[in-house]
Amino acid sequence: MTGVVVGRRGRRPAGSGVPLTFEVIAETLRERIRSGGLKPGDPLPTQAVLMREFGAASLTVQKAMALLKQDGWAVSRPGKGAYVAHDSHAADDADDLDGPEATTPAGGATARVEALERALADAVQQIADLRGRVEALESGGGEHYR
Repeated sequence: MTGVVVGRRGRRPAGSGVPLTFEVIAETLRERIRSGGLKPGDPLPTQAVLMREFGAASLTVQKAMALLKQDGWAVSRPGKGAYVAHDSHAADDADDLDGPEATTPAGGATARVEALERALADAVQQIADLRGRVEALESGGGEHYR
């Protein structure tokens, strides 16, 4: 989507149908995913990169990323950034569709559930690791820790 004009401060002129900047950013990233430029598991551009590329404010980029995550196109990895979701590809014929189905991945909810399940499994593993470390500390010098 090049050549899209966005109103001042991201406001949409009444009845114009012009997308807001965050919508342009989100759609551009969806198109990169659909075209294979970004593949499942690839990191998405950083906030700073997107701010420079689109001349957008931090909050605008954050709204675009939130939209991609909400729709199942992206997942966050705390401390690592945002990545293309594994089930984020729309149907190959998405360009032939009219309406919201064209930009919403078929497995959006499934991708979010899978991402949550992975995060939960990681958290459970971290808890188990911490529990083992605490037990080791307590058995090695338990009186010092009581």
